[in-house]
Amino acid sequence: MQNDSRLFSLPRWRVTRWLTDAGHDVPDEIRKALVASLFGTLPIFAGGVLNTLAVSALVAWRMPQKPFLLWCVLECGICLTRLLVLVIAQRAAAARRRTPTDLYILLGLAWAASVGYGTFISLTSGDWVVATLACLSAAAMVGGISFRNFGAPRLAGAMIVLTLGSCCLAAPFTGEPLLLITFLQIPFYLASMSAAGFRLNRMLVATMQAERDHAFRARHDSLTGLLNRAGLADAIAARRDDLAALLYLDLDGFKAINDTHGHAAGDQLLQAVAERLRTSARPQDVVARIGGDEFVVLTDVLAPAALIAFSDRIVAQISVPFALDPARTVQVGVSIGIALAPEHGTDLAGLLSAADAALYAAKALGKSRSALAPLRAAA
Repeated sequence: MQNDSRLFSLPRWRVTRWLTDAGHDVPDEIRKALVASLFGTLPIFAGGVLNTLAVSALVAWRMPQKPFLLWCVLECGICLTRLLVLVIAQRAAAARRRTPTDLYILLGLAWAASVGYGTFISLTSGDWVVATLACLSAAAMVGGISFRNFGAPRLAGAMIVLTLGSCCLAAPFTGEPLLLITFLQIPFYLASMSAAGFRLNRMLVATMQAERDHAFRARHDSLTGLLNRAGLADAIAARRDDLAALLYLDLDGFKAINDTHGHAAGDQLLQAVAERLRTSARPQDVVARIGGDEFVVLTDVLAPAALIAFSDRIVAQISVPFALDPARTVQVGVSIGIALAPEHGTDLAGLLSAADAALYAAKALGKSRSALAPLRAAA
């Protein structure tokens, strides 16, 4: 998973989407993390660039002919462009802007094709030193490709084909019949590396999915799917610099229903209450269950009159009877205590303490109503 604040855009072109596809059932969050992995491992990227630049330059120096000079120019152009696009993508991701992901993937394929071209002309040159340099370089690059791109195994496979496939194409033109064995070696190698890449990718996706599920369970209530106390604390911390109001809700009459109809009915009622709170809250509001029949709504509505009106709407919606099944209908109320941040605190403990005092005041007034914690007098 992505641990920093950089967000890399998913590819938009059909071919690049196919090359980076991780499966139809993979969440977008994991897809983005897999795409981000293509922009990482910078030491491997730098090593690959320096290697191919050095090899193409040395080969061109040893054999200053047009095909080899062209390869050197291609390597310089592609590598410099890849580096420029990588820097642009890193900065755009840090700024939460769209990144040139499609172009970056296309340049990776172009680089692999350039290495393959260099391997082809080196093998057919008749110079064993040049051929050795080019083939060793290509083999080394395949290792880096496999390690750096196993988050996108189709892309890794395509780059390996472009890099080493030229060995098969060059074999008939070398005049060495023994090299025709590459028609067996290279396809077998490509198949085994591709299979390993897909296997590693599946393991990676499974691990990331498990981490994602664990993180979700750690921050969400298992019964209702709402944020739990830890998730609510994180949400408040994220709004530390922005004013917000915390509504502390406690159901009225829930214990009697739970005792009369059983815990299963009580759980069903809590789930129904959570769903009504979701529909009552605005998209930017945060809804949480912090235990038992206690819920919290975090909102940016601040005007006292608007807060009371918002709370009264919640009271009215929760008071509508719930149908547990065709034969059973139950009704509960809800009392609400309201605290403001930062007036009553900036963390969960401080806000809940103030809201809890307001909640008791609301219950003392007859339940199924809301009360605002008293504001501190200005100094």
